[in-house]
Amino acid sequence: MKLVITYLVVMLALIALSFLGLEQFGLPESLASSELALRCALISMLGGILYCLRSVYLNRCVHDRWTKSWEIWYYLRPITSFICGIVAYIFLKAGLVVLDASQNTDAGNFGYYAFAFFAGLNVDKFVAKIEEIGKSLFGIEKTRNAKLSDDNKEDK
Repeated sequence: MKLVITYLVVMLALIALSFLGLEQFGLPESLASSELALRCALISMLGGILYCLRSVYLNRCVHDRWTKSWEIWYYLRPITSFICGIVAYIFLKAGLVVLDASQNTDAGNFGYYAFAFFAGLNVDKFVAKIEEIGKSLFGIEKTRNAKLSDDNKEDK
């Protein structure tokens, strides 16, 4: 468990350093157009790390049900959250997901950041929503994992 906590805190520090680096130095000119996507990915990863840290204290301290078999999840969750942040950015940029039409025009990129944060915080629901969009727009069937999840919901 200590290794998991250390990993999550180190990842949190790397996110902070990444934001500091972006503010101080920016990106090379060839990558400057990708800065918003990178920021969305980092914010999304922050959401995933928050979720993991909360899960650590709930499962270890509150419910006392920490099991080693879940440790790999704690290592992979921030990475999947990072990926979801990039996907969130792409879907917003492509107009496949639209934020509130009455949004504040002075808000800048905060709508992107908020959406990315929620995508990283709740990866499962974000992926399910993306699959719904894929099905409605392109006729792409849900993945086997999504279908199994739907079946489990119906059994309850």
